[in-house]
Amino acid sequence: MDDAMRSGVIRLAEYAAQVPTPEGERSVLALKRGTLDVRLSVPVPPNRQTPHEQDELYAVIRGKGVLIHGDERTPFAAGDLLFVAAGVEHHYADFSDDLALWRIFYGKAGGEVAI
Repeated sequence: MDDAMRSGVIRLAEYAAQVPTPEGERSVLALKRGTLDVRLSVPVPPNRQTPHEQDELYAVIRGKGVLIHGDERTPFAAGDLLFVAAGVEHHYADFSDDLALWRIFYGKAGGEVAI
């Protein structure tokens, strides 16, 4: 799906079948529209990330783990929604083998709300 899409259903099974990609990537693009960027992410340890320029949501589809954000460790499980503001260092730890998340970037560089 791309910027031209006006409505539709993004099906987990369709994107899960694409992970890993032929290049070994553990996420696939599901929707790009304006600043909105949605990917299905199926991480494997170790999960290291760099701070992102945009605000970010993770919708936990299945599995569980711990979100390391700043100096905090916050457990999460399927059904939870995680939020990470632009520029915040973060990654997942102690996560289950079946972890899958929708990763959603949105908004302007630097985040929607200035700190």
